[in-house]
Amino acid sequence: MNTKKLIAGMLFVGLCAVSQAQTAKSTSSDPDNLAKEYFSQIMGVASNAMANTKLYQFVYEWLGTPYRLGGDSKKGIDCSKFSLAVYENVFNTTIGYNSRNQYANVKPIRKNDLQPGDLVFFKIRSRQITHVGIYLGDDKFAHAASSRGVMISNLNEAYWKRYYYNGGRPSEINEAMLADAGSDDEDKNLH
Repeated sequence: MNTKKLIAGMLFVGLCAVSQAQTAKSTSSDPDNLAKEYFSQIMGVASNAMANTKLYQFVYEWLGTPYRLGGDSKKGIDCSKFSLAVYENVFNTTIGYNSRNQYANVKPIRKNDLQPGDLVFFKIRSRQITHVGIYLGDDKFAHAASSRGVMISNLNEAYWKRYYYNGGRPSEINEAMLADAGSDDEDKNLH
């Protein structure tokens, strides 16, 4: 009886060691995969939806930054300056300086067709656009909220669902660019 327990224990330990080695090999050999897993857990977005690591890293670095109307630094930022900072730093392109101007410069995108990096616009107690965020995937978006600063929210939360207006993508940005912005420059030169 003790021999059977010993053999079963040794088999279990052996299987665990093999499994651990395979897991360590697959994640440590791909730093992007490790980053995607990390950001996936923090932001609540499935890792397979995280094609643009640069986008998620940028958002992560700004999480918790306080809200300040007209602000454009880590000391305080508003929603439109946050989306402008994302586009300038992640996609190397400039969009408008306020949410209405940004909406005027995008191609409207239906909610079901949103891709990570697209803009999401809201009309909060107004007939005009009053708020903007950056779509991350899985119905999550990053934005600078007046109540809690830069944070991640869900488009399906009652508040955001009520005031959601439309999504948008700047005309010079296409779906391939949204995904490729996370690749390194060497990979871009190969295409």
